[in-house]
Amino acid sequence: MEKVYWLDQIKLQDRAKVGDKAFYLSKMMQRGYPVVPGFVISAEVLRQFLETINSSESLVADLPDSSLHLDVANWRQLQQVASRLRQEIIAANVPSQWVSTIFAATKEWQTKYLILQPTLSVFNVSQDIGNISGLLEPIFCGCDEDAIALGLKRVWNQLFRARSLLYWQRQGIDLQNVNLAVLVQPMQNAIASGSLHANASGWTIEATWGLGVALTRGEVLPDVYYVQPETGIVLERHLGNKLLAYRLDDEISATTQPQLQSILTDENNSLVAYLLSEESQKQYALPEASVPQIIALGNQLVSELGKTFTVQWSITEIDTVSHLQITEVNTPLAPVPHLKLIKGLGAATGKVTASAYVINSLQKPEQIPEGVVLVVPTIAPDWLALMQKVVAIVTVQGGLTSHAAILSRELGIPAVVSAKDATVLIQTGEKLLVDGDRGEIYRLRDSKAKNQENPEISFPVPSVSPNHSHLSSQPPMIATQLMVNLSQPNLIERSQTLPVDGVGLLRSELMLLNILEGQDPHNWIMSGRRSELLELWTQQVINFVRAFTPRPVFYRSLDWRFSEFSSTYNPSSATHSILGDRGTLSYINNPAVFDLELTALLNVQKAGYSNLRLLLPFVRSVAEFSFCRQKVEQIGLTQMSQFQLWIMAEVPSVLFLLPEYVKAGVAGISIGTNDLTQLLLGVDREQGQLTKIFDERHPAVMGAIAQLIQMAKNANIPCAICGQAPALYPEIIDKLVEWGITSISVEPEAVERTHYAIARAEHRLILAAARRTIH
Repeated sequence: MEKVYWLDQIKLQDRAKVGDKAFYLSKMMQRGYPVVPGFVISAEVLRQFLETINSSESLVADLPDSSLHLDVANWRQLQQVASRLRQEIIAANVPSQWVSTIFAATKEWQTKYLILQPTLSVFNVSQDIGNISGLLEPIFCGCDEDAIALGLKRVWNQLFRARSLLYWQRQGIDLQNVNLAVLVQPMQNAIASGSLHANASGWTIEATWGLGVALTRGEVLPDVYYVQPETGIVLERHLGNKLLAYRLDDEISATTQPQLQSILTDENNSLVAYLLSEESQKQYALPEASVPQIIALGNQLVSELGKTFTVQWSITEIDTVSHLQITEVNTPLAPVPHLKLIKGLGAATGKVTASAYVINSLQKPEQIPEGVVLVVPTIAPDWLALMQKVVAIVTVQGGLTSHAAILSRELGIPAVVSAKDATVLIQTGEKLLVDGDRGEIYRLRDSKAKNQENPEISFPVPSVSPNHSHLSSQPPMIATQLMVNLSQPNLIERSQTLPVDGVGLLRSELMLLNILEGQDPHNWIMSGRRSELLELWTQQVINFVRAFTPRPVFYRSLDWRFSEFSSTYNPSSATHSILGDRGTLSYINNPAVFDLELTALLNVQKAGYSNLRLLLPFVRSVAEFSFCRQKVEQIGLTQMSQFQLWIMAEVPSVLFLLPEYVKAGVAGISIGTNDLTQLLLGVDREQGQLTKIFDERHPAVMGAIAQLIQMAKNANIPCAICGQAPALYPEIIDKLVEWGITSISVEPEAVERTHYAIARAEHRLILAAARRTIH
């Protein structure tokens, strides 16, 4: 067991490890919704645990390699096998280092009790697996090492109940394809618990006293509210039949204790069921003030989950204040019946249903229809204009930092990359459901497709605007600057209202594709159209700096990789290598385009904008930087006092040369984790099959980032990070903040969750410092 997965740090690629329940709760938490904190013990831990049961007669010993072919019609054999499996699990020892790791993680909460919730994911399954929520139940336990070890085994052994084995066998699902993880959360008593069931025809709220155990076990008839979703009006309410409720046993009064012992729950010794007084039975469990809160929560979740979903909630009291919290989220999209499934890597969040448009060639087409799912071998940056017409992207090649992934996240459309044989299996015109969260593409049958004539997207990119209603109307204050990465003018209006301190990365080469008409900038100059291009270039930059004034805009000058921009490919560059054409070296080889670019930036300054900064890409040497700085000074950009000249820290040589760069006039650095990782590890980021190797969390990469931050602090210059790492792996934000990163810049879709991740990281540092002071 290497680590636990905190809810606020779970990412798309972790879904199979943490299960659907934890994945959806994590998504809600990272978007600012009120979810109880927690962490997940991954499904792999159960597999490792089963391997430790080494009895020669054990039925469990070979479970990882066995599909348990039982005669489920022989109930006696089924019961005997299930009983023996469960006994062996309970009798086995959970490794002490595992328990210590889990117990140490719980100390942050200072709680007496925990809830251990099973969270499942089932893979390689194309049929509807039905509602499996009743197969496994949560386990409540004390917050100590012995109780945690026993609680874990009680969760795990439920997978081998007779009814569970029977279910999976009858569904034709191999047990090896069932991943069981455990969500651990602090537990406290609830005033009331219940659910909100939403669909297009109306909403239903159910509520009962205390913890939600009585409701999930069907031991009470809940109070019911029927709500009109359009208006939020409660149309009807009916009092339920609630004879008992559940709460944690250490908070039961001594006067009521005797009558409780007769109805203690079976495996949950931390729970006690108690009889409600006649007065309580005649009252609605849900406080009147909480009804509009739940309705408001439902209205906000419609934009996240669509019109059909179920949310479990509870209301707790902390310091005499009631708090509404989400305990579970369910949507009807997992998995859809009668679909053929293609797996890949989820690269950009969201779900969409639309017709496929398949391109088997690497050659960019002249046009494609609007509103389609583009299925293609790979995406080059000069496909950007085409991508703006589609509602989702599927590529056969590419990783999580590929151009398809980055552009999709910026455009706010779902994307699945590294989907093997997608262009062969899928036909143009075929209806698809693309799930960018799971990395799955479903091929819909005609009967399903007829009901999906228009594209439908759920889990859209969140936008924060003056009219955007969010549970937290005032986001937490943060000291670390949060910036946004941009390139497309049509995203300015949405992005300028995000809670950001400016644009941390304006990708000029992608911005410029909107005006180049498929030609290299050099060709514009040679054909006498220099003035025309200069005017267009200037206006493009002004669009961004004007929208974000007075916040800074870090404009990254052209990082032109000709092999990736086929439509603007300059034959004179044919002999250049992929790396040789990149960054500042190309300015030395072809200064005319760089001169034009600097003139455009000067025009922006002359138009009255002082918030423009220049970021030089892929700088290999101090000599290259000095050449560029001389050009910048000659053109007159440094005459404006607010102007700053930065470099991208992405070529590993910067780890050795940063003091020399600072002496040469570098005002700040921005770490580009995509290229830094690629060059440090020798792995092409466009190759999806190398995802496990291309990992910004690699010790070498994290060590380089830590070194760059420290070197910048020593030199008294700011250090930012603008690569994909913080968005893909939110867990590293803790380290970035701890090390002293100046600013973090991410795509618009990641701004909100990154904001909260930074706030939590800063809070933990403050709390740790306070504790050290006390002790």
